Amino acid sequence: MPTGRFSTTQQARYLEDYVEGAIHEFGPITITEAQIVQFGKQFDPQLFHTDPDGAKKTVYGGLIASGWHTCGLFMRLFVEHYLPGPASLGSPGVDELRWLKPVRPGDALSLRVTVHKVKPSRSKPDRGVLFSFCEMLNQARDVVATMMAMNLVRYRSRG
Repeated sequence: MPTGRFSTTQQARYLEDYVEGAIHEFGPITITEAQIVQFGKQFDPQLFHTDPDGAKKTVYGGLIASGWHTCGLFMRLFVEHYLPGPASLGSPGVDELRWLKPVRPGDALSLRVTVHKVKPSRSKPDRGVLFSFCEMLNQARDVVATMMAMNLVRYRSRG
C-alpha cells in the first residue's frame, strides 16, 4: 500500500487527489487528565470519565476518555490535515465506529487514514463520495478507535 503525501495543499485539494489505497498519517495530539474530566463532565458524565479517584474503582482501573472525546480529537486531525478546504461539502455520517482500547491521560494519539474508495455521484457530476477508513492510534501504536468516514467532495475538473 502506498504511503500518502498529497500532491496539493489542502486549499487546492479535490476529489481527484485522493488515491484509493493511499495511507496518510497525522498527529500526534496529546490528551490531558483535565481535558478528559472537563469533556466527561459536560458531555459524558460517567464516573470513569469524570473522577480520577472514583475511576480507580471501576473496571478500567483509572480515568479514561469518553469515546466521543476521542472522536472529537479524530475530527480535529481529520479536518486540519486530511479533508480538502473549499472542496469539502460535508458528510452524511460514519459507519462501523468502534472504540477498541481505552484512551488515558497523557496518550498521544495519531490518525491513520486509508483512502478506501472514491465514488462519483450519479446525480451530481461535480462531486463524489470519499470513503476513508480511519484508525486512531496511541503512542504504542495500538489502535484505540476505528471508523469508516464518508465525505462529499467536489471534483476539480467535472461539472
